[in-house]
Amino acid sequence: MGRQYWKPGNMLNPVPAVLISSMDEDGKTNIMTAAWTGNLCSDPVMVSVSIRPQRYSYGIIKKTGEFVLNLSNRALVRAVDYCGVKSGRDSDKFAELRLTRSPSRFVKAPGIGESPVSLECRVEKILPLGTHDVFIARVLSTDVDEQYLDEKGRFDLDRADLIAYSHGEYYALGEKLGKFGFSVQKPQRSHKARRQ
Repeated sequence: MGRQYWKPGNMLNPVPAVLISSMDEDGKTNIMTAAWTGNLCSDPVMVSVSIRPQRYSYGIIKKTGEFVLNLSNRALVRAVDYCGVKSGRDSDKFAELRLTRSPSRFVKAPGIGESPVSLECRVEKILPLGTHDVFIARVLSTDVDEQYLDEKGRFDLDRADLIAYSHGEYYALGEKLGKFGFSVQKPQRSHKARRQ
């Protein structure tokens, strides 16, 4: 079998399915779904989210310069879909979906209380690229729901049950296949072998 060469397409999948919460200058909140988001830098912590200018949240975020990026899990999958197809221009998605406005420490926009992790973000740059503009933002705070922490206080990915988006469909994350560096790690000798 050979390879086929297609025209350029958005084939980088799966990607996180996140909920972006924002608040306009009059205090009206909104939630939108975003799949085109990612990490950009670890120091300072920077993320990006691509938003079409036609989206209601676009104007709010551009004007206020802030938003909260909320990770989504299996329990939030209906809300993720709903916030991706319904506009907040004439509705209150927090109320309709019975989601909790979680107070943020550094931005006015609320996080989503049901989200395992919420990243409070301040926009530093907007890059117009075509159909979408990329909002590059600094993460000011990482707000973590304590129920998703293990006994050592680390974020437990399995317990969080995060979801991903791929070609119009939502997926639960699958089984762990290894950890960073496992391919070069030396095999551990058993306690029994060490004693002999």
